[in-house]
Amino acid sequence: MLKSLNEALEYIEAHLNDEIDEKEIEKITGTSIYHFRRIFSFLSGMTLGEYIRNRKLSNATFDLQNEGMSVTEAAFKYGYESVDGFSRAFKEWSGISPSEVKKSTRLKAFPKLSFQLTIKGGIDMDYRIEKKESFKIVGKKKRVPIQFKGINQEIVELAKSITPEQREKLRSYADMEPFQVVNASFNFDDGCMEEKGSLDHMIGYLTTKDVDFEEFDVVKVPALTWAIFSSKGPFPNVMQETWAKIASEWLPSSDYELVEAPNISFTGDLSDMNNVYSEIWFAVKKKEK
Repeated sequence: MLKSLNEALEYIEAHLNDEIDEKEIEKITGTSIYHFRRIFSFLSGMTLGEYIRNRKLSNATFDLQNEGMSVTEAAFKYGYESVDGFSRAFKEWSGISPSEVKKSTRLKAFPKLSFQLTIKGGIDMDYRIEKKESFKIVGKKKRVPIQFKGINQEIVELAKSITPEQREKLRSYADMEPFQVVNASFNFDDGCMEEKGSLDHMIGYLTTKDVDFEEFDVVKVPALTWAIFSSKGPFPNVMQETWAKIASEWLPSSDYELVEAPNISFTGDLSDMNNVYSEIWFAVKKKEK
């Protein structure tokens, strides 16, 4: 996984002044662009879009200072639709306008990233690998903005929209673990390197029943192998930190890679928000040797 992440960075570096093909990144990393963006964010501490933008502006600084390139040429070389848009982005990043670069003695640079695996002793991750037959997620879904940290208010509104009667009906369908309400995310946006897209989020239950689910939304999940991670602590911080550990520690050193499937999670009792049990389910497969 670590090798493929660095290969993806090399691909991005080679295409900073032309189109970056998300399908090519998916081919290199063996995972969806959504998963790549999320792994990148947790490993680097910045979004993929921020990284690409900063690398472009850093290279533009060199072009403006050493290559004699005009502001207009730099703007269009690095994919900006207007000189004004490029100038605003450049000044926000560097503190000076691009027209001031040639006479400035204090310039900003943003070096290319590379990932290295650091082994941290004494840190346990509670997880299990389980094979599950095909099942369905039945519930209510909504298109929501992608948000990696904090509480997503659109998901909160989705939860509030489900009536007590609907919750009871949904509960009656549940016939497999965890036998309680789950959250599932799927259908992630393509076509955007920024974390500004959206995804389908569903709140519901897992079931193997083959019945008429009436007004509810249904997502069919094929038979897959799942890596199931558990955590306990302040919500949602510990749950999100667990995903960070999966990305930065477990995936690079494990024998597994992610499979395209809904991401499933659930939480236990929320009466004490500082001590909430949660699980995260990711569909996985063994890496090819």
